[in-house]
Amino acid sequence: MKRLPLTAALVLAALAPLAHADNPFTWIEAEPKSELWVDSGFATWHFDRDKDLNGNNYGLGAEYRFSGTMAATAGRFYNSDRQWSNYAGVIWQPWALGPVRVGAALAAFDGYPHMRDGGWFPAAIPTLTYDYKRVGINVGIIPSYKDRLYGGISVQLKIKLF
Repeated sequence: MKRLPLTAALVLAALAPLAHADNPFTWIEAEPKSELWVDSGFATWHFDRDKDLNGNNYGLGAEYRFSGTMAATAGRFYNSDRQWSNYAGVIWQPWALGPVRVGAALAAFDGYPHMRDGGWFPAAIPTLTYDYKRVGINVGIIPSYKDRLYGGISVQLKIKLF
C-alpha cells in the first residue's frame, strides 16, 4: 500500500505537461463500443491512516464498455471494514486528459456496517481510467462520509477479454 501514493504521483507527473495546454480536457465521443473487461478488487490508500482499515480489497468484477463514454460495472470485494461488499452501476467518463478518461462511477454498494447497517446505498466516485491495448487501470477517489465511510484512493487493475 505504501507504493500507491508514489504511483499516483508518477501518473500526475506524466500528465503535468497537459496542464499547460489551453484546454487540457477533450470531449470523448459517445460512439458505440463492445468491450468486456475482467476487473480485480482494489488496492486502497486510505486518507485516515490512524485507523486500522483494510487496504487489500481483493475481489472480482466485470466491466462492459458499451460506448466511448459509458460502461456498466458490477463486482464483489472485501472492503475497508473487512466485510464483503457488492457493487453495480455505470462508469460515465465524458472527458479525457491526454490518454486518461475522466468522470465518475455512479453505483450502488452494500456491506459497509456503519452505512445503512450494511445495506445498499448510492455513491458517486470520481474515476480516472487508463487503458493500453488489453490491460487497464481504474483509479477511484473515494470521498469520506462522516464516520460511516472512509475515503481514499483505490486502484483497480483490469484485463480486456474482447
